Amino acid sequence: MKIRYTLVCLALLAASSVQAQKKKWVSLFNGKDIKDWIVKIHHHDVNVNYGNTFRVEDGMIKVRYDQYDHFNEQYGHLYYKTPFSHYHLVIEYKFADPWRKDAPSYTILNSGVMFHSQDPRTMPKEQDWPISIEMQFLAGLGDGKPRPTGNMCSPGTNIVYEGKLDTRHCIDSKSKTYGKDEWVRAELIVLGDSLVKHIINGETVLEYSKPQIGGDVANRYDPAQKVDGKILSSGFIALQSEGQPIDFRKVEIMDLSESKKGKK
Repeated sequence: MKIRYTLVCLALLAASSVQAQKKKWVSLFNGKDIKDWIVKIHHHDVNVNYGNTFRVEDGMIKVRYDQYDHFNEQYGHLYYKTPFSHYHLVIEYKFADPWRKDAPSYTILNSGVMFHSQDPRTMPKEQDWPISIEMQFLAGLGDGKPRPTGNMCSPGTNIVYEGKLDTRHCIDSKSKTYGKDEWVRAELIVLGDSLVKHIINGETVLEYSKPQIGGDVANRYDPAQKVDGKILSSGFIALQSEGQPIDFRKVEIMDLSESKKGKK
């Protein structure tokens, strides 16, 4: 019996190893252009990259506002072309200068990545934020006060946090405060609607589940898109633009769909 049990364990370990080897990191950014991405900026139609907001320079995706006359709440998002459900996402970012002084003050050293987002092609021209979940990126303001990064914000959504439905717009993570000139490695582990984990520089800083449509913050959306209570198990991934220049030097994903299938 011991021999049979040992053989079964070895077989399971071997199968697990083969499955792990099949999982590969894939870069969503080709280092040259944003042809695989969809632009949606408030006040503009889909794929109008106003002011060359999203551009590729020095092998990075850069968010810039040097061609803007006025900020005028032109919040923008750069969406990867296909949705995802179960995955591990890695983004490396660093803030840049100068912040748009005519943008709202809360946008200083503030950006993020949206996920489980609605398709940008379903957004009216005047919708400001996508119905989505945001992993928010912040940097310290130099005043000595803590300002964690990797927080959760929820335009048009809610989540279940610590076992209860939480309708707060933002929930702070437990990360340390990083300076604006530091490269930060942000990771998301998303398992459909069952688990979302935020990781900053290797440390898990926030966990929650059951992302779902609800709440407010997103404005002037198509009512057909906002079905309150609808659980979000998949959606688009988008890099944010809201007044603060930022650089993204890595955007990589590992598809974990096979892990989901293995649990059935």
